Amino acid sequence: MTMTQDLIEAVKDEVIGWRRYFHKYPELSFQEEKTAQFVYETLQTFGDLEISRPTKTSVMARLIGQQPGKVIALRADMDALPIEEENDFDFVSQNSGVMHACGHDGHTAMLLGAAKILTQLKDQIKGEVRFLFQHAEELPPGGAQELVKAGVLDGVDMIIGTHLISALPVGKIGLSSGPMMAGADTFKITVVGKGGHASQPDLTIDPIAIGTQIVTNLQHIVSRYRDAQETLVISVTQFHAGSAINVIPSRVTIGGSVRSFNPELREKVPAFIERIVKGITEAHGATYEFDYQFGYAPTINDEEVTRLMDETVCEVFGEESREIIKPIMGSEDFSAYQKVVPGSYIQIGAGSEEKGIIYPHHHPKFTVDEQALQYGVKLFVHGTFKILNLTY
Repeated sequence: MTMTQDLIEAVKDEVIGWRRYFHKYPELSFQEEKTAQFVYETLQTFGDLEISRPTKTSVMARLIGQQPGKVIALRADMDALPIEEENDFDFVSQNSGVMHACGHDGHTAMLLGAAKILTQLKDQIKGEVRFLFQHAEELPPGGAQELVKAGVLDGVDMIIGTHLISALPVGKIGLSSGPMMAGADTFKITVVGKGGHASQPDLTIDPIAIGTQIVTNLQHIVSRYRDAQETLVISVTQFHAGSAINVIPSRVTIGGSVRSFNPELREKVPAFIERIVKGITEAHGATYEFDYQFGYAPTINDEEVTRLMDETVCEVFGEESREIIKPIMGSEDFSAYQKVVPGSYIQIGAGSEEKGIIYPHHHPKFTVDEQALQYGVKLFVHGTFKILNLTY
């Protein structure tokens, strides 16, 4: 225990330095070439790792212990967002219009720190640790799906992922068994009517009037089509129509987002939406086009893996650090891994009102309290030993 703590303390400044480098040079989804190369070269300096590039902009490292045992995978995402940063610290983004506004710079740095420490403890490891540095979490279809197809989980028994979150203060670690983050799907509806002059609506089939009825009636899906105990969000986020003030257009485009946890309910939603669209358009003599895209599946934390991580948090940080959190309606492609192996996704508190670190994710002033990085490193290291049933 003492030696492990010394190693964690020794890597502290290095982890902060890595995080600041990634923050200063962010790269968008599927474009993380320099980030991945930096990770690859840094891992090479640790020794005792089998390092590969499963895809063009991802990295995997394998640490194989001296004795056989379980295989655990640890995952960090590396991509940034198309946001112009508004922070003013020394390591502010140097890539115009691109920013680490979701903490992925910290995720990558934490996993590098854990890899360095665990490599130094190789003689105590039974089994194998796989470090997955994933590309493109922010942009569907997502990098996790590609890594699964590339075979990174072959032979893996469990997987752990972490996410820095400004809504929790530093020192708190958020755990949740079962549904953790929602599935995220999108829809696009085109109402095809008959355009004409605004002074003669009787000669048109007005897609705006029809489209507004569709928007209103979509709300009935949540209030009347599903079990009241099931969580479902249907949000219309786009309504595009017309270009002239005195013209009724011929087409309207409606777009939106659907969030849910229950896989069976999720599968039913497209039919619910199309039934409403079909009925309203037919009633008014219009036609429609309907496109529905399933995005990231719900992130469902495995009960046993979460229990092991819960024990780790209480043993290592104390019960006062443990925070049982409610499911979040945001989505995560970590779910692609959980379809293959049991896994748990854990929130690491990174907010600080005292330091003004209060901005939400995807905000141009988002940042994290760098003290949180050590919590992530420590959780990865101790969680690994907990799962591999090692004592040290």
